[in-house]
Amino acid sequence: MAGWNKREFMAASLGAVAAPVPARAADPAAVTPAIAPGRFGPTVESLLGYQAPAWFRDAKFGIWAHWGPQAVPRQGDWYARFMYCPGHPHYAHHVKTYGHPSEFGYKDIIPLWTAAAFDPEALMARYAAAGAKYFVSMGVHHDNFDLWRSRHHRWNAVAMGPKRDIVGEWRRAARRRGLRFGVSEHLGASYNWWHPNHLYDQFWPKLGVSYDGADPRFADLYHDNRDEPFLDRPDTWYTRNPAYHARWFARIRDLVDSYEPDLLYSDGGLPFGAVGRALVAHLYNSSIARHGRLEAVYASKNLGSGEFHREWGVQDVERGVLEGINPLPWQTDTSNGDWFEKENDRYKTPAQVIAMLADIVSKNGNLLLNVALRADGSLPAESVELLDELAAWMAVNGGAIHGSRPWKIYGEGPTTAAAGNFKESGDYRAEDIRFTTRGDTLHAITLAPPGREVAITALAAGNPHEARRVRRVRLLGHGGTVAFRQTDRALVIERPERLPTRHGSVFAIGFA
Repeated sequence: MAGWNKREFMAASLGAVAAPVPARAADPAAVTPAIAPGRFGPTVESLLGYQAPAWFRDAKFGIWAHWGPQAVPRQGDWYARFMYCPGHPHYAHHVKTYGHPSEFGYKDIIPLWTAAAFDPEALMARYAAAGAKYFVSMGVHHDNFDLWRSRHHRWNAVAMGPKRDIVGEWRRAARRRGLRFGVSEHLGASYNWWHPNHLYDQFWPKLGVSYDGADPRFADLYHDNRDEPFLDRPDTWYTRNPAYHARWFARIRDLVDSYEPDLLYSDGGLPFGAVGRALVAHLYNSSIARHGRLEAVYASKNLGSGEFHREWGVQDVERGVLEGINPLPWQTDTSNGDWFEKENDRYKTPAQVIAMLADIVSKNGNLLLNVALRADGSLPAESVELLDELAAWMAVNGGAIHGSRPWKIYGEGPTTAAAGNFKESGDYRAEDIRFTTRGDTLHAITLAPPGREVAITALAAGNPHEARRVRRVRLLGHGGTVAFRQTDRALVIERPERLPTRHGSVFAIGFA
C-alpha cells in the first residue's frame, strides 16, 4: 500500500524479464481446512450472521504499527518489491546503497532490521494517552517475513533480524494498557506481488544475471515459482495455487491461535475462497469459545480482489471514507506518512488527523492510524508531535469520540470528503461541522478552530432534523458559560475568547 489504487495493478516489472514457466491448472475445489467448532462455518450464509462487537463500535480510534524490515532503507512502502524493478527509485537506491539485487537482496536487508530502540511499553503508553482504544501489530507484510514466533516459517523475527517476538511484545503492552489487540496479514497477496525477485536486468553490466530470488536456497522466502505473473487484473492479487492457500492458512491460523487477536485485518478482499472463509470462521468460533460471545473483528476491503461481503465482518477503506452514515460499523486505515518510514516524507498534520477522525466517527466509522516508526523502533519527530497533539485534544474532547454514535446527519459545511479508497483529504474549514451523540447529548465538532461565532444550520428553530429546542450549550474543556441563540437560520454559538484546545472544538448541546 502506498497510495496506488490496487485496482490498477502493476505490470510485471519495469525493465526486467522472467524466464518462461509452465502454466498451472486452475485451482480445483480445495479441501477446507479444519477449524474450531462453533456456529460459524466456511460458507457465505454462515458468516452473514456476524455482528460487530460493542468494543469495536465504542473504540473509534486505533493505532497501527505498520512496521518491519522494509523500514530499514527509509524509502517508504513496497521496497521489497520495487528494489527488484529497474527504473523505480527503490531499485536505484538499492544499487547505490547496498549493491545489485543479484548480490545483495531482500534477504540481506532482514538482518539490518535490529529494532535496537524498540520499547513497546513506552510506545503503548503514548498510544493510549493519544486516545487509542485498540492497537494493531503488523503480522506479516507482502515481504513474507513473519513478525512472530512462527511455527511454520523460518523467516521470522524471533529467528533473525531483531530476534524478538514483535507481535507478542506488542500484545503484552497493549493488554497491560487495556487496549484491544489486533494483527494485520498481507501474506495472501505475497505470492504474486513478489514475483520481480525472480527476474533479471535487461541491460549491461548485469544483463541476464538473475536476482537472488531465483536462488532455490531461499525459495521459502521468495516463493518457489512464478506461474501467475502479477498482471494488470484484479484477480491476480491472490494466487490460484492451492498449495499456497494451505500454507497461508497454516501460518495465519498459527498467528490467530498463538496471540488470540481481537481484530484480524487482510490487505484486500478475503483471500482464497473456502480456505479464507474457514480462517474467518475459525477466528470467530475461537473468540466465542474464549469469551462466551463473539468479540472478534475481521476487516477486509472492497477492491475487486478476493471475496467481499460487508455483512460478514467490518469493511476497511484504505486512505478514504464511505459516503454518508453507513448503517454498519466500518474502518478507515491510513498513515500519518508513508506506510514505512520514508526519508524527507510529507506527514499529515495533527489538525488534519483530528479532522479526519471526527469526519469518520460521524459516519459510524473507526480510524485505524499507522503512526510511522523508524526501523530501530523510535518515533520520528513528526510522529511524536502528532501523538502529543492527539493526547492534548483527546484529554478534553475524547467524550465526543469514544462510545459515541452517529446523529441523524453526519455534518454540515462546505467541504465534503470524496468517498472511496485512496481519496482521502484532511483539509477542512471552521464552517465544517461533524456530529456525534452520546445519550441525549449532541456533540458538534468543528473541523478547524472556530471563529467568533459558530452557526449550526441543522439546529435552526423548526429544523426537521431536531424539533426540540436547544436548552444548553457547553464547550468541552471550558469552565464558563457559553452564550447562544436559536434562530430560524441557525443555532448561533458565541465562542469564548480562549479555546481549550488548539484544533477543532467540541460543543456539547442539550435539549429541552
